[in-house]
Amino acid sequence: MVFITEDMVRRRAEHNECEIFSLEEVSLHQQDIERMEHLDRWCRELRILYLQSNLIPRIENVGRLKKLQYLNLALNNIEVIENLEGCESLQKLDLTVNFVGLLSSVESLQHNVHLTELFLVGNPCAQFQGYRQYVVAALPQLKWLDGTEISRSERLRASRGLEEARRRVWEQEEEYLKRRGTEKEEALREEGDEKRKPGFDGRRYTDINTAAPALVENQENQENQENLENQEVEENQDEERREQEFWHTPCSFTPESRLEAHRHLEEKKKTKEKEKEKKPKAPRTLITAEGRVLNVNEPKLDFSLTEDEDNNTIVLNLEVYRHMDTSLIDVDVQPTYARVKVKGKIFQMVLPAEVKPDSSTAQRSQTTGHLVLSMPRAEGEIKVRKTVSRGSSSFSPFSPSNTDKEAQLLSAPRQGDGRHNGPERLEVDPSKRTAVHFANIVRRQSAGEGPLEASRTAHCSFSDGFVDDPDVPPLV
Repeated sequence: MVFITEDMVRRRAEHNECEIFSLEEVSLHQQDIERMEHLDRWCRELRILYLQSNLIPRIENVGRLKKLQYLNLALNNIEVIENLEGCESLQKLDLTVNFVGLLSSVESLQHNVHLTELFLVGNPCAQFQGYRQYVVAALPQLKWLDGTEISRSERLRASRGLEEARRRVWEQEEEYLKRRGTEKEEALREEGDEKRKPGFDGRRYTDINTAAPALVENQENQENQENLENQEVEENQDEERREQEFWHTPCSFTPESRLEAHRHLEEKKKTKEKEKEKKPKAPRTLITAEGRVLNVNEPKLDFSLTEDEDNNTIVLNLEVYRHMDTSLIDVDVQPTYARVKVKGKIFQMVLPAEVKPDSSTAQRSQTTGHLVLSMPRAEGEIKVRKTVSRGSSSFSPFSPSNTDKEAQLLSAPRQGDGRHNGPERLEVDPSKRTAVHFANIVRRQSAGEGPLEASRTAHCSFSDGFVDDPDVPPLV
């Protein structure tokens, strides 16, 4: 059962700086309220009061609202118009789709001299013969009834036949009250039968792994699991069958049937909440056990990922909600992926190349509210056009032929080799090359000369006056 509380009224007084003593308008619709109370003491300045779509059975506790001009009580369980004499300024009263069956109770509104508009459409009294004629004659201050303007000629005709209309209304009210008493007895009887119905047999299913003995064979476990699954399927089928019977069984439109439907929906809602509490949420996986980063878009935001070749950066444009506070956004950039948390929901994107997290920036547009991440690419990668795989033969650092071949291979790409179609990375492994190429330190004068140390050794063995002829090949 829901009651009107001070906290409820304050939350709906934000436009009045949460002050309720000077509140002039308050909306308490669709709150499942079952009683009108406290408002005549807390909000004496009220002019407009919205209480539609609740479960209020009586009009009460509004006599002190002297400045109230508009009262909306549509879609409630009101059966009698009463307790509105103190609302001296009341101009409009909306009782659409209630259960007002005592049409004569509208005469209590004769004290509300400023009342000009009344809505009773959808009530049982609106089906009475002579309904409109009676209301127009009983309330001469009215100008509109059920959204239709009351003309002067209609008012004159209604006033002349008021006594006859009143007599017919009383007869129909007696029939309605008898029918209403029967409906109440049936509702009480059905409620008692519902309470006497046998409930759940008290069985409680436990997990097989904990209830069974330690040494249970696999076949027995499988049979028990199948039995549990079959029982769950049968329970779900029974629940669906009862749900269809409840909504497809015809019943009279009464306050009791409306309360029954409301309670049924509330029980169903509570059952779903309990099931959600029992079922643990699956752990959120962002990175698999193998270390693979997953793409995740829990907030379901549109995005675009582009590359800025001029600035050598990767740009992620995330279309965040325009009016959302920036404090609700958390950004985390890693070398291989970017993660953004928006109101607790995670957006994660794997990047096409490695980036620098320390040099990355996050900015938000002041017009669209979009979040833009600029992530510079990681530098320092050594790239060559072609690579040549060396053979397994031994390499002598002092061999002139091998030195010339290596210089040619590194300086110019091989032609006619179709195995290398694009730039590749050059792997540098210090363990594969430990010796120093002394032959490359000083350039040789001719292609036929050997290394520098070899030439010095040859000069040391020559005699005085020896003339070196460059056309003669070396003796070594």
